[in-house]
Amino acid sequence: MFTDKSTQILYPKEEVPSHDVVDIVQTNIFNVMLNRRSQRKFENKKVEEWKLEMIFAAADTAPTAGGFQGFEIYHIKNEGSKKKLVEAANNQPYVNAPVVLGFCMNPKRVKLNFPPETIRKFSQQDATLAAAYSQLAAHALGLSSIWIGMLDENKLMEILRTDLSPSSILCLGYPVKMLVPKPKRNLKDLIHEI
Repeated sequence: MFTDKSTQILYPKEEVPSHDVVDIVQTNIFNVMLNRRSQRKFENKKVEEWKLEMIFAAADTAPTAGGFQGFEIYHIKNEGSKKKLVEAANNQPYVNAPVVLGFCMNPKRVKLNFPPETIRKFSQQDATLAAAYSQLAAHALGLSSIWIGMLDENKLMEILRTDLSPSSILCLGYPVKMLVPKPKRNLKDLIHEI
């Protein structure tokens, strides 16, 4: 992501219709959060590179422990690897989506003086926040997503060819249809004052 000095808005590296970028950058975050829903059916349509750049830039802005960004993102493009991911994710077929991102913990990046279990927790939180920011950015860009947390860590690490522990898989694409928001808990039942 780069900043246009004359307008002070963010934009991707390649040429994109300016009205698209302005609309996206000025999207109301509350509207995005309120309307985002998990989507398991995607169109067989390629996601534009500039949208992927914006999603990765959103992950890059997520808050992290000490600002050390204790996570890595794996963009799984290989079709064979995507098919293996289905098995690693408890045979959930929608894991083979147009865009598949694996978020892994990288505690070695977190240079803080805490016990290893605390550093690992920080790294897990970093990876989770990066995935959440990516998910919200995807929705703001007109995409849908499904968060996969049920996964065989060892199989996923083998597919990704890494020794880093995965925290989640995020599957993205254009939705077959946009889903309507489901009712959530009443805030008075969610918030506990002490």
